[in-house]
Amino acid sequence: MRFASKRQTLSSIDEDAGVSLLIVEPEDMWHANNLISAGDVMHAPAFRKVNMATDTGSVINKSVRINLSLKVKNTFFDPLASELKVSGTVVNENEWVAVGQHHTITLKYEKADIKFTLWKSAGWDSVALHTLREALSEDRPEAIVAVVMHEGLANICLITDFRTIVKQRVESSVPRKRAAAKDSAGGMANFYDKVLANLRQNVDFTMPRTLLLASPGFVAQDFRAYMQSEAARTGDKTLQRIAKDAVVVHSSTGHVHSLNEVLKSDQVKKTMADTRFTAETNLMDQFYDRLRKDDGKAWYGTKPVEKAMRRGRWGGEGVLLVNNEFFRSMDVATRKRYVGMVDKVKEDGGEARILSSDHESGKRLEALGGIAAILTYPIFDLDEDDEEEAVAQSAEGTTVI
Repeated sequence: MRFASKRQTLSSIDEDAGVSLLIVEPEDMWHANNLISAGDVMHAPAFRKVNMATDTGSVINKSVRINLSLKVKNTFFDPLASELKVSGTVVNENEWVAVGQHHTITLKYEKADIKFTLWKSAGWDSVALHTLREALSEDRPEAIVAVVMHEGLANICLITDFRTIVKQRVESSVPRKRAAAKDSAGGMANFYDKVLANLRQNVDFTMPRTLLLASPGFVAQDFRAYMQSEAARTGDKTLQRIAKDAVVVHSSTGHVHSLNEVLKSDQVKKTMADTRFTAETNLMDQFYDRLRKDDGKAWYGTKPVEKAMRRGRWGGEGVLLVNNEFFRSMDVATRKRYVGMVDKVKEDGGEARILSSDHESGKRLEALGGIAAILTYPIFDLDEDDEEEAVAQSAEGTTVI
């Protein structure tokens, strides 16, 4: 994603003029979905079916291309199609659509840049600017390819900084071990051939990128050997490089949820030490370790975390973990509440990490209420509603930071 104007910068954003952006690749749809929230105003091209009178007096139904501004009510993102639907009410005068009518604009990248302009209802606060900065970053690492597999099943996935995409699920009938060894070997060879064909069809390997192969037993290792033998047989240097650089790790199954344990592997952590999602997986593991130890440094839930903020226990190693869904809330007060928490932690010298609900780490955090904290110094009474906390809350209002 990039600014529509070369003169536009993050520091020169004009709240009244809005921010015009270009979607230049399918992954930008994910960023657009995170940027656009309920209550915002979005201006973009749209198609709408209208009734038109012909010269003969008859009425025909025709689809016309118009530019619409919508006050956003909700969004729906389809990650497989990289398509974003933005629904809301029309706010600009138009010859085809009356102000106040409902409409849905579909943003879909189809090898042509898409321009849209966004006005944030609550302004471009620190979290919105952070999200925009990530969307505009040109220094994003290449997506890592992962094939999680067991006999007869393989899931081909792309893992980016921001989401995990299942590109293809491959299934093939493989004779059980009690069948003839020749039939079983032939069945696995057919399975590997099918996986390899789908892998090359769904993933662009023209540029070097990391390939993770994960399975129970020796399935992943044997698949790598199959890739090497095919490369030698066909003289395919690209396949030879892919097979040589592939990282084989253990997983308990070939299902997608096994990616969580794959990302915890020491070998994978070493391979992807600098990527954001590995860091977030490590933070969630650290949080659960603290929680099991019950050492007073791990707390979850909005009220306990807010109490910790009032006591200022964030300096040094303190980390606030927040699910990004809070910043997409239709309630402006809720969004401001969590933006304020992020800002307060940073002011106190701590770190604030916004976890995507599309990643395994974000889903684990969601199970804890969407917010958690790792404190620098222990506190043991944050879950107690004592009189002191009640007085503090009444004095500071309903939003306590």
